[in-house]
Amino acid sequence: MIDVQPVIDRVRFAGDGLVPAVIQQWDSREVLMLGYMDAEALRRTLTEGRVTFWSRSRQEYWRKGDTSGHAQFVRSAALDCDGDTVLVQVDQVGVACHTGTRTCFDADGLEVVPGDRGDLG
Repeated sequence: MIDVQPVIDRVRFAGDGLVPAVIQQWDSREVLMLGYMDAEALRRTLTEGRVTFWSRSRQEYWRKGDTSGHAQFVRSAALDCDGDTVLVQVDQVGVACHTGTRTCFDADGLEVVPGDRGDLG
């Protein structure tokens, strides 16, 4: 078993003890969803090969796919430069979103004013 405590010690958990975890398909780089982890959920994710979250609404751990079959198998993980966000690359089986879609981010796009590199002056 790998020692993940040094990694967990680097994480800057928020006041509620949670850190956001961006879940991304490892090969296509498609962003699938955002969940939250406490230290134990992160430990399980890094050592068990399946993504575990802390459910803020149910106040319990949940492992993606245990009831739906739409599992997330961990391929890699990284902390951002500030240590306050985790990126977990996964092999997603089935859909990632509870609405039945592949990703939680495929809803209607937001209207934006596109930026232009020419604005750098």
